Amino acid sequence: MTVIDISPSVMQFLLAFIVVAPLLGALAALLPAPPGLRGRNPDQAVLRHGVTVTGAVLVAAIVLAAGFDHDHPAMMQATTDISWIPALDVRIHLGIDGISLPLLVLTALLTFLCALYSYFKLPAGPSPKAFVALVLVLESGTLATFAVLDLLLFFLAFEMVLIPMYFLIARWGGDQRQAAAWKFILYTLLGSVVMLLGLLLIGLKSGTFDMVALATDNGRGLTTSVQVIAVLAIGLGLAVKTPMWPLHSWLPDAHTAAPTVGSVLLAGVLLKMGTYGFVRILLPVAPDGMRTFAPYLAAFAVVGIVYGSLACLALARTGAKGDLKRLIAYSSVGHMGFVLLGIATMTPTGVNGALFANIAHGLITGLLFFLVGAVKDRYGTADLDTLAGATGAALYGRAPRLGALLAFAAVASLGLPGLAGFWGEMLTLFGAYSPAEGLSRPAFRTFMAIGAFGTLLTAAYMLIVVRRVCMGEHAPHSRLSPDEQPQQAPRAADGPQPSGTAGSPSLETAGPRTATTPQLADIHPYEAAAWTPLVALTVLAGLWPAVLLGLTDPAVQQLLAGGKS
Repeated sequence: MTVIDISPSVMQFLLAFIVVAPLLGALAALLPAPPGLRGRNPDQAVLRHGVTVTGAVLVAAIVLAAGFDHDHPAMMQATTDISWIPALDVRIHLGIDGISLPLLVLTALLTFLCALYSYFKLPAGPSPKAFVALVLVLESGTLATFAVLDLLLFFLAFEMVLIPMYFLIARWGGDQRQAAAWKFILYTLLGSVVMLLGLLLIGLKSGTFDMVALATDNGRGLTTSVQVIAVLAIGLGLAVKTPMWPLHSWLPDAHTAAPTVGSVLLAGVLLKMGTYGFVRILLPVAPDGMRTFAPYLAAFAVVGIVYGSLACLALARTGAKGDLKRLIAYSSVGHMGFVLLGIATMTPTGVNGALFANIAHGLITGLLFFLVGAVKDRYGTADLDTLAGATGAALYGRAPRLGALLAFAAVASLGLPGLAGFWGEMLTLFGAYSPAEGLSRPAFRTFMAIGAFGTLLTAAYMLIVVRRVCMGEHAPHSRLSPDEQPQQAPRAADGPQPSGTAGSPSLETAGPRTATTPQLADIHPYEAAAWTPLVALTVLAGLWPAVLLGLTDPAVQQLLAGGKS
């Protein structure tokens, strides 16, 4: 069944367009704008160019999803297979199935929303041309990662996103941005070198780099020792990007320093590349090696769940001077732990839960970073003690719609039933209760119990954040101290400043201002436009999970069966 009937050749073109268009758009962004497209100034023209290109890619992704045959989601569709390096049998092989399609659409959506948000609220930094070009290169590399079906092309696409993200953090980030950017690039490059060795080992030992052929072979052409070595090497590279505890330490620094849109893309899209590699490559290509390492992967996953939650609780406590962006970053370590736990079960239930949790995390944490960025713009800080102690009213009393939306994102993140965050965590725990044959049931049920305890810790720190930031802490004094005064966000160094948006003061007078209840600007129209799709999809995925599971389940069943559905 397809929503609209599209010919295979058009589907091929759409997928190729989705991968290549952002790269061409990045090149065009660096060129002078034609006279008729310059608008009021060149900065506005290039930002509008970014919105246009990412919007066109999103439309193409939606049309591709509409033309996708939902009756056969396990079948590779919109495939292109062209010889590129015959001596190594490396091919430009593209295609999508029920596993990659949701990630493709999520990437296109989040990048468009970031481009739209940046048009009105460009982060302070160098030329907007470079900013737009880097975002588009980042989008092209991420989309290619989810669309390519050749191991070497996967590696190239996987690496393509590192340099743009490095510069987005280093040039447009906040405090400590240089150190955070270097830590990000060194960790991920080191992991990638090891991953490349594992990919080459698989390709050379099996005689092909084609991911479809390797998945169909299901490891029968590789000895157990080769599979174990390959899983260790490739898994390390993927674990850094995921990130898995204890290889996570680059993530909080990167998120804290990154601009708002950088944090959204890093959490919503880039982290998914690592877990996607586990599902697309290691599970079907090296099943014996995965079975060897699955208990260790699950153990690291549940440690990450508990560690991330405890770190968030430590940051959320009164007097800890915890940064709200850093807290959300540590929450990602815990949430991605659930994804890794689902993958480690090697069961359809667990892997489907991991894929669902991937998408839910992208929607919810992307929304959280948007909201935290907006709060920081208004207060001039993301320090939790300042946000909670500035007045007794906090967000509910000064920007009620923003406060309500932050509370919604927080309860979605803690896994409230009826919202997207619930289903992924529940399915991964179900998968751990009954893992694949050959895995220790007592061990995985212990992991399940620890993971379930982690959900309680998640609820605890998210509710503390909502209470402190949205409700505030009623201080006994009646006046604000100088250190607690909300600050006006700095004006962006470059880019357009449309009236009533980025250039307007962060603190707006919405009634008589007093010493104890200064009013904050509530949600701007451009913010509502960027955030509403994420809210709607979070509710839709929570109330109707079959929309996503109907795509992933047949593809996962076939992947785990070695191409035999």
